[in-house]
Amino acid sequence: MTQTEVSHSPNKKSPGKKTTSSVNYIRSFAIGLIIPALLLIIWEVASRAGIFPQYLLPAPSAVISTLVALASSGELWTHVSSTLSRVLIGFFLGTIVAVVLGSFIGFFKPLERLFDPLLQALRSIPSLAWVPLFILWMGIAETSKVTLIAVGVFFPVYLNIVSGIQGVDRKLIEVGKVYNMSTASIITRIVLPASLPSFLVGLRSGLGLGWMFVVAAELMGASEGLGFLLTLGQNTSRPDTILASIILFAILGKATDAILKQLENRSLRWQDRYET
Repeated sequence: MTQTEVSHSPNKKSPGKKTTSSVNYIRSFAIGLIIPALLLIIWEVASRAGIFPQYLLPAPSAVISTLVALASSGELWTHVSSTLSRVLIGFFLGTIVAVVLGSFIGFFKPLERLFDPLLQALRSIPSLAWVPLFILWMGIAETSKVTLIAVGVFFPVYLNIVSGIQGVDRKLIEVGKVYNMSTASIITRIVLPASLPSFLVGLRSGLGLGWMFVVAAELMGASEGLGFLLTLGQNTSRPDTILASIILFAILGKATDAILKQLENRSLRWQDRYET
């Protein structure tokens, strides 16, 4: 092997590193299951021992039976797909608006003084307060539901974009000017990479709020979705249905967050992070 080949070989990931990364991921996933598994065992034992009344807190086995019955009838997939599509559409719409507005406000201080007080006031409005207004404006169709989710996603993404851009080290920008970099180059090669960690955190926070807002959204006359299933369990006094809906929210929320976490890890590989 020539010296040139040796100098370029470290840029390629070796199979050993990929295997180690996969093992670490599986180990982290397994460790994360310990506490939920222990809680489920304690819950099952306590329910069977009569500590928790079945009509208030059914055993996990009863909740699983309900999920199996819903899956067998096909209802489960209808509710899951409806909720997931609403969250994803609202997430993308809220993110796009937040990226555009947050970028302008982050780069131009006068715009922050103009828009930020209003946006901070709107951020303090509870999600349920928007429901009657959106129903009045847009009815009970999908538009009002997706809009409500987009509102929830917008604010954490917007805040993190503005914070990330304005938190870029001034010395880095000055170095770029010393090397006669254009404004566009400074933005693409210095500002955006430096603000990327904050932006990715905002995406994860926004997605989490999207899952919270979808419950309020599905109160607006929805005939399918996990929020509808939650309300149906309440109206029919079925705690197993309520708990099944809550567990599905937790699983879907964790799964989508894990996807963004992987995106964050891949996007920030250039960072020299501290690892224990």
